[in-house]
Amino acid sequence: MFAKIRRSLSQLFSKSNKINNEPLNKVSLIVIIVIDIFILYHVFIGLDDISQWHISPTQAYPCYSDWENYRTKTTKDKDYEIVNFSLEYQTNNQTSLQQTYQQYEEINLGKVSEICLKYAEYKDKINNPENQQIIKTIAQKQDKISTLEQTNRNIQAKYDSTLLEKIAGQPREQSINQVSAENAKQELAQNNRQISTLKQENTNLKNKLLAKPESGAFITFIKDDNKFSELEKGYKQASFWYPSIQLGFQSIFLLPLILIALLIHNFAQRRRYGLIALISWHLLVIFFIPLILKIFEFLQIGVIFKFFFDIISALFGGLLFLVSYIYILLIPLIGFGIITFFQKIVFNAKLQAVSRVQKSRCIRCAKKIQPNDVYCPHCGYDQYLECQNCHELTYKGLLYCKHCGHIQDSGNL
Repeated sequence: MFAKIRRSLSQLFSKSNKINNEPLNKVSLIVIIVIDIFILYHVFIGLDDISQWHISPTQAYPCYSDWENYRTKTTKDKDYEIVNFSLEYQTNNQTSLQQTYQQYEEINLGKVSEICLKYAEYKDKINNPENQQIIKTIAQKQDKISTLEQTNRNIQAKYDSTLLEKIAGQPREQSINQVSAENAKQELAQNNRQISTLKQENTNLKNKLLAKPESGAFITFIKDDNKFSELEKGYKQASFWYPSIQLGFQSIFLLPLILIALLIHNFAQRRRYGLIALISWHLLVIFFIPLILKIFEFLQIGVIFKFFFDIISALFGGLLFLVSYIYILLIPLIGFGIITFFQKIVFNAKLQAVSRVQKSRCIRCAKKIQPNDVYCPHCGYDQYLECQNCHELTYKGLLYCKHCGHIQDSGNL
């Protein structure tokens, strides 16, 4: 098997650096390599663009992450926090959240979740000038609270120092602090009263905001377990299938290129258009490279990975490193299957030999030769071998002798 792989690789490189079986000069080889890199770069750009053509799970369910974060939070102010998050400062001309979600459908294939569109509708209703003013007032009061708290920390540090000086009996005129302990204490008490008042005012404003009908309707909506369960199920299903959808679109992009390059290459070989055959061969290889990479990427993160991941999780709990063992065994087996497929079906030497003998072509290079040519005038390959039974010359690669019909050695290529 390794001999066949070596021979296939040798033929691959031979086709990649020769025109009509003549080696390329260095300048031509450099030009071909530059062209290869340029085309490969743009192939990957095209693959990236087409992979984003279908709507992604985060675009199809744009409210899922916000909703999940809300449900997992344990803070007592989480209702206010999500309402506050809905009240972004925006101008009247800015696109609403619902319109933003709907734009995903305009630029991508697929649909945005109706639940998320309803979610956006509720958030847009909250985002009105009156509620924005409440949020702005709360923010201003919170800034004052932060300033007063910082002032208190500074005073507290000086107060502690002054108090130590007083305990030590140090005269006031020798103190390093300008404020006496009594004054510092009074200022601290005054600031604390102001902080308490501001916090209470903010609490009242928050309750006022949450008491609004639009806020209450929004909170009721996101607390609906049935709605969230439906949303979560759709999101996870979309995430499961998205790598497969991406691979499908990437294959749609690559397969026509591969088919066109293959047809041009075969046509150029038949017509002996050496340069076209060489370039089309390079294109064929270039188009196969990203396809193979994307298949391996899919195997790593796609449906197959999710399948094995779920099995390992169910059977062995936290021993998820066992997935790596599966891939270490699985990937070589898949690679072996691909190699076997191409060796036995696509690039089967004996099947190629049968086809080429019927068309009066060289068994090795497939160029046109005369029926009585013992050696190919293009590559010098010997077309015949001696029959083991009648010792007459018969075609290489064919199963039976053309003179006596005796079966030939299977390794006669």
